Amino acid sequence: MGLGQLGLPVAKYVKEHGFDTFGYDINQKAMQSAEASYGIKQATNFGDFDVLIICVSTHRPDDMFSPQVDSLMSVVEKISREAKSGALISIESTIPKGTSKRVFEKLDHRLHVVHAPHRWYALEEEIHGVNQLRIVGGVSNCCLQHGLNFYDGVTNRKVVESTNNNTSTNANSMNENDDVTIIPNSSVSTDRHPSKAITSNKVMDLVGKTDYRISTDPVNDDRDHYAGNSTSNINLKQSLGIPMHPVSSVEVAELTKIVENAHRYLQIAFAEELYLYSKANGISFSELRESLNTKWNVEILEPRDGIGGHCLPKDTKMFINSSNTIKSKILQAAMEIDEDYREYRKKMDSEIRIPVI
Repeated sequence: MGLGQLGLPVAKYVKEHGFDTFGYDINQKAMQSAEASYGIKQATNFGDFDVLIICVSTHRPDDMFSPQVDSLMSVVEKISREAKSGALISIESTIPKGTSKRVFEKLDHRLHVVHAPHRWYALEEEIHGVNQLRIVGGVSNCCLQHGLNFYDGVTNRKVVESTNNNTSTNANSMNENDDVTIIPNSSVSTDRHPSKAITSNKVMDLVGKTDYRISTDPVNDDRDHYAGNSTSNINLKQSLGIPMHPVSSVEVAELTKIVENAHRYLQIAFAEELYLYSKANGISFSELRESLNTKWNVEILEPRDGIGGHCLPKDTKMFINSSNTIKSKILQAAMEIDEDYREYRKKMDSEIRIPVI
């Protein structure tokens, strides 16, 4: 859902990996273009789909620097009316903390909801396209398992650690059909199922060492939501083959994306402030930057026209607004620095502009 800058590459990737792929967009021309150019069929009703991927914009129509999820929730409203119970909803759009659970409530707990935020970068699509290491979190353990099945294909493997080529029989060993419970790394407790509970870090450690499997059966607190639903267990025989890093809560997944971009905002704002400092004190910024970047753990960026684009300003505001009790002082200061830098560039541009005679 959404066939714009992000949604179209996602739809193309999904189709290329053998899935029967449909596209939906409020812009009829976008759907027609996707079908004519890439064979992505037009979706009108969501009732027959096993997986729905949301890639809609989350900024205000009149201000791309300000976050707004109205378009996303409008799509969710259509999904709630039409989608079959047990389908997987993956939100790839950048969203404020708490949005995934809000969507889950809107769907009356009938569908599996995960957040798998994109890291797609248009200028380096070959390297940083749809298929790169990404984060995934679910509103429940059952949802997370379905998401991993779709993106990473983890149900095709099983978790069995080996030592000296012998299968381990300790607490890390698992039977082929065991459920996997993803639990927070800081509060590991294996009292209930000592052989079945592993941390998200343990999952990623095992990914690089051995085959693993994560069951898609509903577990414990999720069984009531999907009990008696013939469509609740999605049996995907293929996956997107995208490496995923599972996290213990959907809020961590939501925050990861917006904090990534807030961190980038800080890096650029520092470069902008250093540029202004250099100009005010008669120092060559380019020479200073070059000398600083000779140190292995320093990377001063190059300030350009101010911090813009669809993502960084909007997502930084999302993070600042994500807490009612604490507001990021450093990010608010960074936004003021960016305004000062823009004013300086505007002033310089006006002074060097050659008057028309």
